[in-house]
Amino acid sequence: MVAYSIKDLESISGVKAHTLRIWEKRYGIIQPHRTETNIRYYKDSDLQKVLNISLLNKKGYKISKIATMSTDQVRQKVGEYTEVGQIFEDQLDSMMLSTFELDESKFNIVLDHEISSKGFEETMNDVVYPLLDKLSTMWIAGSIKSVHENFVSNIIKRKTIVEIDRLSRSELNNNIRCLIYLPENESHELSLLFLHYILVKNKAKVINLGSGTPLIDVLEGKSIFKAEYIFTIFNDSFAETPLQPYIDELSKNAKDAKILISGFQTASQNLTLPENVHILNSIQSVKDFVYSIQNTH
Repeated sequence: MVAYSIKDLESISGVKAHTLRIWEKRYGIIQPHRTETNIRYYKDSDLQKVLNISLLNKKGYKISKIATMSTDQVRQKVGEYTEVGQIFEDQLDSMMLSTFELDESKFNIVLDHEISSKGFEETMNDVVYPLLDKLSTMWIAGSIKSVHENFVSNIIKRKTIVEIDRLSRSELNNNIRCLIYLPENESHELSLLFLHYILVKNKAKVINLGSGTPLIDVLEGKSIFKAEYIFTIFNDSFAETPLQPYIDELSKNAKDAKILISGFQTASQNLTLPENVHILNSIQSVKDFVYSIQNTH
């Protein structure tokens, strides 16, 4: 069981601690639990309740009205706002709530509505990545469990693969041949899949070697596929060892390819970049680069 302080509830739900105390004292909506040493704390169920109440409050329900509703009634009302066709003022709230409840059906309803309204790429930028950033911060702080982060990541992976498959059926540019992969000890597969999506959307022909790929396989794949561009990401890998020797080895053995790298380690380590290696430090820079090479072929 995760124990939350009132500050935890504030940071996760966006409801100020002062407001939560008013809800507690004036309406009795939430009641803190206490340790043997009389320290106040809240449970997962309290957090879910606050998220539910916050969502209804944003929809115009007065707290005094919500206070008269049972837990089941509150959940029922929240459920009405996850029907397809409803417009969310704050998609993050409803998706966060679905995540805490591990409610895949509700999560998919909200996500599919956003994709149909905004498109897949804009939904990733405006909704999914902010959600993942918030979950990651909360996981590091111990406010959520890894199961919640895995729950979201796996749903998004499946959606991204479907989009890639759909786009791959259209005509691609054989002159833009890209090899993408994650090195050994690198786990950000969702970022790799989104990169795959961006490349295919811009008509590039892509071979995805996946995660944990040894350098020898990268070089063999590059030779067989005749890749002109190699994309990879360094976030977890090389956190405790220098990245420079790996970059030098890759560059030396793929002289005729343009190597595009990104990730936390490319920013945190003082790298000397070979002529054929470039850092793309944001999704937008990746998009700009892909757009530029598309126009040169």
